[in-house]
Amino acid sequence: MKSIQQLDEAFVAHTYKRFPVEIVSGKGSLLFDAQGKEYIDMGSGIAVSSLGIADEGWIRAVTEQLSLVQHTSNLYYTAPGAELAAELCHRTGLKKVFFGNSGAEANECAIKIARKYAAEKKGADYFQIVTLENSFHGRTLATLSATGQEHYHELFQPLVPGFLHTPANDFEAFVKLAEEQKIAAIMMEPVQGEGGVYALDPDFVTRVVDFAKEHDILVIFDEVQTGNGRTGELYGYMNYGVTPDVVTTAKGLGGGLPIGACLLGEKVESVLGYGDHGSTFGGNPVCAAGALHVLSRIDEKMLADVRAKSAYIFGALEGAKGVRSVSGMGLMIGIETEKPAAEVVAACRERGVLCLTAKHKVRLLPALNIPQNVLEKAIEIIKSACAE
Repeated sequence: MKSIQQLDEAFVAHTYKRFPVEIVSGKGSLLFDAQGKEYIDMGSGIAVSSLGIADEGWIRAVTEQLSLVQHTSNLYYTAPGAELAAELCHRTGLKKVFFGNSGAEANECAIKIARKYAAEKKGADYFQIVTLENSFHGRTLATLSATGQEHYHELFQPLVPGFLHTPANDFEAFVKLAEEQKIAAIMMEPVQGEGGVYALDPDFVTRVVDFAKEHDILVIFDEVQTGNGRTGELYGYMNYGVTPDVVTTAKGLGGGLPIGACLLGEKVESVLGYGDHGSTFGGNPVCAAGALHVLSRIDEKMLADVRAKSAYIFGALEGAKGVRSVSGMGLMIGIETEKPAAEVVAACRERGVLCLTAKHKVRLLPALNIPQNVLEKAIEIIKSACAE
Protein backbone atom coordinates (compact mmCIF):
# COMPACT_ATOMS: atom_id res chain seq x y z
CA MET A 1 0.00 0.00 0.00
CA LYS A 2 1.32 3.41 -0.93
CA SER A 3 2.03 5.97 1.77
CA ILE A 4 0.10 9.22 1.95
CA GLN A 5 3.12 11.11 0.64
CA GLN A 6 3.40 8.71 -2.31
CA LEU A 7 -0.32 9.04 -3.11
CA ASP A 8 -0.04 12.82 -2.95
CA GLU A 9 2.99 12.81 -5.21
CA ALA A 10 1.24 10.56 -7.70
CA PHE A 11 -2.20 12.15 -7.85
CA VAL A 12 -2.18 15.72 -6.49
CA ALA A 13 -1.15 18.54 -8.85
CA HIS A 14 2.39 19.65 -8.04
CA THR A 15 1.48 23.21 -7.04
CA TYR A 16 2.71 23.02 -3.44
CA LYS A 17 6.22 22.50 -2.11
CA ARG A 18 5.15 20.56 0.96
CA PHE A 19 7.27 20.14 4.07
CA PRO A 20 8.13 16.46 4.77
CA VAL A 21 5.52 16.17 7.51
CA GLU A 22 2.18 14.32 7.46
CA ILE A 23 -0.16 15.87 10.02
CA VAL A 24 -2.71 13.43 11.41
CA SER A 25 -4.15 15.12 14.50
CA GLY A 26 -3.85 18.01 16.88
CA LYS A 27 -5.26 19.86 19.85
CA GLY A 28 -5.04 23.57 20.51
CA SER A 29 -1.64 24.78 19.30
CA LEU A 30 -0.12 21.30 19.15
CA LEU A 31 0.01 19.12 16.03
CA PHE A 32 1.05 15.47 15.69
CA ASP A 33 2.52 13.74 12.65
CA ALA A 34 2.18 10.17 11.40
CA GLN A 35 5.12 9.08 13.60
CA GLY A 36 3.57 10.66 16.69
CA LYS A 37 6.01 13.58 16.84
CA GLU A 38 4.61 16.71 18.52
CA TYR A 39 4.91 20.17 16.96
CA ILE A 40 3.98 23.62 18.20
CA ASP A 41 1.86 25.18 15.47
CA MET A 42 3.08 28.72 14.74
CA GLY A 43 1.31 28.94 11.38
CA SER A 44 -2.31 27.96 12.15
CA GLY A 45 -2.91 26.84 8.59
CA ILE A 46 -1.69 30.23 7.27
CA ALA A 47 -3.84 32.29 9.68
CA VAL A 48 -6.89 30.03 9.35
CA SER A 49 -7.19 28.02 12.58
CA SER A 50 -7.76 31.13 14.67
CA LEU A 51 -8.88 29.15 17.75
CA GLY A 52 -6.34 26.37 17.25
CA ILE A 53 -7.02 22.73 16.40
CA ALA A 54 -10.14 20.82 17.52
CA ASP A 55 -11.49 23.65 19.68
CA GLU A 56 -14.43 22.18 21.57
CA GLY A 57 -16.77 25.16 21.30
CA TRP A 58 -16.13 25.48 17.57
CA ILE A 59 -16.69 21.73 17.06
CA ARG A 60 -20.03 21.94 18.90
CA ALA A 61 -21.21 24.87 16.78
CA VAL A 62 -20.26 23.14 13.55
CA THR A 63 -21.59 19.67 14.42
CA GLU A 64 -24.88 21.05 15.75
CA GLN A 65 -25.47 22.71 12.39
CA LEU A 66 -24.32 19.57 10.54
CA SER A 67 -27.00 17.61 12.34
CA LEU A 68 -29.66 20.06 11.08
CA VAL A 69 -28.80 20.83 7.45
CA GLN A 70 -25.38 21.02 5.79
CA HIS A 71 -26.41 22.97 2.66
CA THR A 72 -29.49 24.46 1.03
CA SER A 73 -28.18 26.91 -1.64
CA ASN A 74 -28.92 30.62 -1.61
CA LEU A 75 -32.45 30.06 -2.92
CA TYR A 76 -33.57 29.73 0.71
CA TYR A 77 -33.03 31.48 4.02
CA THR A 78 -30.90 29.86 6.73
CA ALA A 79 -30.15 31.23 10.17
CA PRO A 80 -26.33 31.00 10.40
CA GLY A 81 -25.61 33.14 7.32
CA ALA A 82 -28.12 35.83 8.29
CA GLU A 83 -26.90 35.92 11.88
CA LEU A 84 -23.25 36.03 10.76
CA ALA A 85 -23.94 38.93 8.40
CA ALA A 86 -25.72 40.81 11.20
CA GLU A 87 -22.81 40.21 13.59
CA LEU A 88 -20.21 41.36 11.06
CA CYS A 89 -22.18 44.54 10.37
CA HIS A 90 -22.73 45.16 14.07
CA ARG A 91 -19.03 44.73 14.89
CA THR A 92 -17.78 46.91 12.00
CA GLY A 93 -20.50 49.48 11.31
CA LEU A 94 -20.66 48.33 7.68
CA LYS A 95 -24.06 47.68 6.13
CA LYS A 96 -24.24 44.54 4.01
CA VAL A 97 -22.29 41.30 3.47
CA PHE A 98 -21.78 39.06 0.46
CA PHE A 99 -20.50 35.58 1.31
CA GLY A 100 -18.17 33.50 -0.85
CA ASN A 101 -15.73 30.70 -0.13
CA SER A 102 -12.28 32.29 -0.05
CA GLY A 103 -10.29 35.48 0.16
CA ALA A 104 -9.79 35.60 -3.60
CA GLU A 105 -13.56 35.40 -4.10
CA ALA A 106 -14.13 38.15 -1.56
CA ASN A 107 -11.65 40.32 -3.45
CA GLU A 108 -13.30 39.47 -6.78
CA CYS A 109 -16.58 40.68 -5.32
CA ALA A 110 -14.94 43.92 -4.17
CA ILE A 111 -13.50 44.46 -7.67
CA LYS A 112 -16.93 44.02 -9.24
CA ILE A 113 -18.48 46.42 -6.74
CA ALA A 114 -15.81 49.06 -7.43
CA ARG A 115 -16.26 48.82 -11.19
CA LYS A 116 -20.06 48.93 -11.07
CA TYR A 117 -20.10 51.82 -8.59
CA ALA A 118 -17.64 53.90 -10.59
CA ALA A 119 -19.36 53.17 -13.91
CA GLU A 120 -22.70 54.31 -12.52
CA LYS A 121 -21.31 57.37 -10.72
CA LYS A 122 -18.54 58.56 -13.06
CA GLY A 123 -18.77 56.65 -16.32
CA ALA A 124 -17.71 53.31 -17.79
CA ASP A 125 -14.13 54.53 -18.36
CA TYR A 126 -13.57 54.78 -14.57
CA PHE A 127 -12.58 51.16 -14.02
CA GLN A 128 -8.94 51.29 -12.85
CA ILE A 129 -8.22 49.92 -9.39
CA VAL A 130 -5.00 50.93 -7.62
CA THR A 131 -3.18 48.40 -5.47
CA LEU A 132 0.17 48.61 -3.71
CA GLU A 133 3.46 47.22 -4.89
CA ASN A 134 4.37 44.11 -2.90
CA SER A 135 0.69 43.32 -2.30
CA PHE A 136 -1.01 39.95 -2.66
CA HIS A 137 -4.74 39.70 -3.38
CA GLY A 138 -5.30 36.16 -4.66
CA ARG A 139 -4.69 33.64 -7.42
CA THR A 140 -7.71 34.03 -9.71
CA LEU A 141 -6.82 35.92 -12.88
CA ALA A 142 -8.37 39.18 -11.64
CA THR A 143 -6.91 39.04 -8.14
CA LEU A 144 -3.57 37.90 -9.56
CA SER A 145 -3.65 40.97 -11.81
CA ALA A 146 -4.44 43.08 -8.76
CA THR A 147 -1.43 41.64 -6.92
CA GLY A 148 1.50 44.05 -7.01
CA GLN A 149 4.28 41.46 -7.50
CA GLU A 150 5.62 40.78 -10.98
CA HIS A 151 6.78 37.30 -9.97
CA TYR A 152 3.17 36.11 -9.87
CA HIS A 153 2.37 37.63 -13.26
CA GLU A 154 5.09 36.08 -15.40
CA LEU A 155 3.43 32.83 -16.46
CA PHE A 156 -0.15 34.04 -16.85
CA GLN A 157 -0.13 36.77 -19.46
CA PRO A 158 -2.18 38.50 -20.63
CA LEU A 159 -3.40 39.74 -17.26
CA VAL A 160 -6.85 41.17 -16.65
CA PRO A 161 -6.68 44.89 -17.51
CA GLY A 162 -7.68 47.64 -15.13
CA PHE A 163 -5.12 47.42 -12.32
CA LEU A 164 -2.42 49.94 -11.45
CA HIS A 165 0.29 49.55 -8.81
CA THR A 166 1.83 52.26 -6.65
CA PRO A 167 4.54 52.06 -3.95
CA ALA A 168 3.37 51.49 -0.38
CA ASN A 169 3.78 54.47 1.94
CA ASP A 170 4.32 56.95 -0.94
CA PHE A 171 1.32 59.27 -0.82
CA GLU A 172 2.60 61.59 -3.54
CA ALA A 173 2.96 58.69 -5.98
CA PHE A 174 -0.63 57.63 -5.31
CA VAL A 175 -1.94 61.17 -5.84
CA LYS A 176 -0.02 61.48 -9.12
CA LEU A 177 -1.55 58.22 -10.33
CA ALA A 178 -5.03 59.27 -9.25
CA GLU A 179 -4.69 62.60 -11.08
CA GLU A 180 -3.45 60.97 -14.30
CA GLN A 181 -5.78 57.96 -14.43
CA LYS A 182 -9.52 57.36 -14.08
CA ILE A 183 -9.62 55.55 -10.76
CA ALA A 184 -12.50 53.53 -9.34
CA ALA A 185 -10.88 52.36 -6.09
CA ILE A 186 -7.76 51.72 -4.09
CA MET A 187 -7.30 48.31 -2.46
CA MET A 188 -4.69 47.72 0.23
CA GLU A 189 -3.74 45.26 2.96
CA PRO A 190 -3.12 46.86 6.39
CA VAL A 191 -0.18 44.47 6.72
CA GLN A 192 1.32 43.04 3.54
CA GLY A 193 1.50 39.38 4.49
CA GLU A 194 2.77 37.45 1.48
CA GLY A 195 4.89 40.48 0.58
CA GLY A 196 7.04 40.19 3.70
CA VAL A 197 4.84 41.12 6.70
CA TYR A 198 5.09 44.90 6.40
CA ALA A 199 2.54 47.08 8.21
CA LEU A 200 1.48 50.18 6.30
CA ASP A 201 2.52 53.57 7.68
CA PRO A 202 -0.40 55.20 9.58
CA ASP A 203 0.16 58.62 7.99
CA PHE A 204 0.06 57.09 4.50
CA VAL A 205 -3.16 55.22 5.22
CA THR A 206 -4.89 58.28 6.69
CA ARG A 207 -3.88 60.56 3.82
CA VAL A 208 -4.86 58.04 1.15
CA VAL A 209 -8.27 57.46 2.73
CA ASP A 210 -8.92 61.21 3.08
CA PHE A 211 -7.91 61.84 -0.54
CA ALA A 212 -10.01 58.94 -1.78
CA LYS A 213 -13.10 60.11 0.11
CA GLU A 214 -12.66 63.64 -1.25
CA HIS A 215 -12.46 62.34 -4.84
CA ASP A 216 -15.09 59.60 -4.53
CA ILE A 217 -12.55 56.81 -4.97
CA LEU A 218 -13.66 53.70 -3.11
CA VAL A 219 -11.41 52.46 -0.28
CA ILE A 220 -11.13 48.68 -0.12
CA PHE A 221 -9.24 46.96 2.70
CA ASP A 222 -8.11 43.43 1.97
CA GLU A 223 -8.34 41.77 5.39
CA VAL A 224 -8.09 38.19 4.17
CA GLN A 225 -5.06 37.53 6.41
CA THR A 226 -5.17 40.53 8.78
CA GLY A 227 -8.82 40.17 9.77
CA ASN A 228 -10.65 38.43 12.59
CA GLY A 229 -8.40 39.44 15.47
CA ARG A 230 -5.05 38.73 13.84
CA THR A 231 -3.63 42.26 14.31
CA GLY A 232 -4.95 42.85 17.84
CA GLU A 233 -8.10 44.54 16.60
CA LEU A 234 -11.07 42.77 15.05
CA TYR A 235 -9.98 44.07 11.63
CA GLY A 236 -6.63 45.56 10.74
CA TYR A 237 -8.01 48.87 9.45
CA MET A 238 -9.25 49.59 12.97
CA ASN A 239 -5.63 50.14 14.03
CA TYR A 240 -5.55 53.15 11.68
CA GLY A 241 -8.74 54.93 12.74
CA VAL A 242 -10.22 54.99 9.23
CA THR A 243 -13.52 53.82 7.76
CA PRO A 244 -13.34 51.82 4.51
CA ASP A 245 -16.08 51.48 1.91
CA VAL A 246 -15.43 47.76 1.42
CA VAL A 247 -13.68 45.17 3.60
CA THR A 248 -12.81 41.68 2.39
CA THR A 249 -11.98 38.82 4.71
CA ALA A 250 -11.67 35.02 4.85
CA LYS A 251 -9.02 32.71 6.40
CA GLY A 252 -9.47 33.03 10.19
CA LEU A 253 -13.18 33.87 9.94
CA GLY A 254 -14.22 30.24 9.54
CA GLY A 255 -11.74 28.85 12.06
CA GLY A 256 -10.85 26.01 9.68
CA LEU A 257 -13.78 25.89 7.25
CA PRO A 258 -13.79 27.76 3.92
CA ILE A 259 -15.66 31.05 3.98
CA GLY A 260 -15.04 34.48 2.51
CA ALA A 261 -16.92 37.69 3.14
CA CYS A 262 -17.13 41.02 1.37
CA LEU A 263 -18.46 43.71 3.72
CA LEU A 264 -20.09 46.75 2.12
CA GLY A 265 -20.28 50.23 3.63
CA GLU A 266 -23.11 52.72 3.25
CA LYS A 267 -21.82 54.18 -0.04
CA VAL A 268 -21.93 50.81 -1.80
CA GLU A 269 -24.47 48.77 0.17
CA SER A 270 -26.96 48.78 -2.74
CA VAL A 271 -24.53 48.53 -5.66
CA LEU A 272 -25.08 44.81 -6.19
CA GLY A 273 -28.61 43.97 -7.26
CA TYR A 274 -30.47 40.79 -8.12
CA GLY A 275 -28.37 38.62 -10.42
CA ASP A 276 -25.25 40.80 -10.26
CA HIS A 277 -23.24 38.25 -8.30
CA GLY A 278 -23.65 34.82 -6.75
CA SER A 279 -22.03 31.81 -5.12
CA THR A 280 -23.29 28.23 -4.79
CA PHE A 281 -21.60 27.61 -1.45
CA GLY A 282 -21.37 31.21 -0.19
CA GLY A 283 -22.93 31.53 3.27
CA ASN A 284 -23.02 27.74 3.68
CA PRO A 285 -24.76 27.16 7.04
CA VAL A 286 -22.04 24.90 8.47
CA CYS A 287 -19.22 27.32 7.59
CA ALA A 288 -21.30 30.25 8.83
CA ALA A 289 -22.01 28.48 12.12
CA GLY A 290 -18.29 27.98 12.63
CA ALA A 291 -17.61 31.62 11.81
CA LEU A 292 -20.29 32.81 14.21
CA HIS A 293 -18.57 30.92 17.00
CA VAL A 294 -15.18 32.35 16.05
CA LEU A 295 -16.54 35.91 16.17
CA SER A 296 -18.23 35.26 19.52
CA ARG A 297 -14.83 34.37 20.98
CA ILE A 298 -12.96 37.39 19.58
CA ASP A 299 -13.87 39.83 22.34
CA GLU A 300 -11.83 42.65 23.85
CA LYS A 301 -10.22 40.27 26.34
CA MET A 302 -8.89 38.08 23.53
CA LEU A 303 -7.79 41.09 21.47
CA ALA A 304 -5.89 42.50 24.47
CA ASP A 305 -4.27 39.09 24.89
CA VAL A 306 -3.23 39.10 21.21
CA ARG A 307 -1.61 42.51 21.70
CA ALA A 308 0.18 41.33 24.84
CA LYS A 309 1.50 38.20 23.12
CA SER A 310 2.62 40.33 20.19
CA ALA A 311 4.56 42.61 22.53
CA TYR A 312 6.17 39.56 24.12
CA ILE A 313 7.29 38.17 20.73
CA PHE A 314 8.69 41.49 19.54
CA GLY A 315 10.51 41.95 22.86
CA ALA A 316 11.97 38.47 22.80
CA LEU A 317 13.15 38.57 19.18
CA GLU A 318 14.27 42.14 18.57
CA GLY A 319 18.03 42.26 19.03
CA ALA A 320 18.30 38.49 19.48
CA LYS A 321 21.32 36.77 17.97
CA GLY A 322 20.81 36.02 14.30
CA VAL A 323 17.77 38.33 14.02
CA ARG A 324 18.12 41.42 11.85
CA SER A 325 14.62 42.85 12.32
CA VAL A 326 11.06 42.02 13.35
CA SER A 327 8.02 43.40 11.53
CA GLY A 328 4.26 43.04 11.47
CA MET A 329 1.39 43.63 13.84
CA GLY A 330 -0.43 41.55 16.43
CA LEU A 331 0.14 37.84 15.85
CA MET A 332 1.19 38.40 12.24
CA ILE A 333 4.95 38.67 12.51
CA GLY A 334 7.89 38.54 10.11
CA ILE A 335 11.46 37.82 11.24
CA GLU A 336 14.35 38.88 9.05
CA THR A 337 17.15 36.45 9.90
CA GLU A 338 20.89 36.35 9.26
CA LYS A 339 20.58 32.84 7.85
CA PRO A 340 18.20 32.04 4.96
CA ALA A 341 14.64 31.84 6.29
CA ALA A 342 14.18 28.34 4.87
CA GLU A 343 17.09 27.08 6.96
CA VAL A 344 15.61 28.56 10.13
CA VAL A 345 12.20 27.04 9.38
CA ALA A 346 13.81 23.62 8.77
CA ALA A 347 15.77 23.81 12.04
CA CYS A 348 12.61 24.78 13.93
CA ARG A 349 10.69 21.91 12.37
CA GLU A 350 13.35 19.44 13.47
CA ARG A 351 12.94 20.74 17.02
CA GLY A 352 9.16 20.59 17.00
CA VAL A 353 8.03 24.06 15.90
CA LEU A 354 6.21 24.69 12.61
CA CYS A 355 6.83 28.14 11.13
CA LEU A 356 6.17 29.68 7.72
CA THR A 357 8.05 31.97 5.36
CA ALA A 358 7.11 35.20 3.59
CA LYS A 359 9.63 36.16 0.93
CA HIS A 360 12.98 36.29 2.75
CA LYS A 361 11.48 36.20 6.25
CA VAL A 362 10.34 33.65 8.78
CA ARG A 363 6.62 34.24 9.32
CA LEU A 364 4.65 33.56 12.51
CA LEU A 365 0.84 33.25 12.53
CA PRO A 366 -0.03 31.32 15.72
CA ALA A 367 -3.57 30.73 16.92
CA LEU A 368 -5.01 33.77 18.67
CA ASN A 369 -5.47 31.76 21.86
CA ILE A 370 -2.09 29.99 21.91
CA PRO A 371 -1.21 29.41 25.60
CA GLN A 372 1.55 31.68 26.87
CA ASN A 373 3.76 28.81 28.06
CA VAL A 374 3.49 27.10 24.66
CA LEU A 375 4.28 30.39 22.91
CA GLU A 376 7.33 30.96 25.10
CA LYS A 377 8.65 27.47 24.37
CA ALA A 378 8.22 28.05 20.62
CA ILE A 379 9.96 31.43 20.72
CA GLU A 380 12.95 29.99 22.57
CA ILE A 381 13.31 27.30 19.89
CA ILE A 382 13.00 29.91 17.13
CA LYS A 383 15.67 32.07 18.83
CA SER A 384 18.03 29.12 19.11
CA ALA A 385 17.50 28.27 15.41
CA CYS A 386 18.29 31.85 14.44
CA ALA A 387 21.37 32.02 16.65
CA GLU A 388 23.19 28.97 15.29
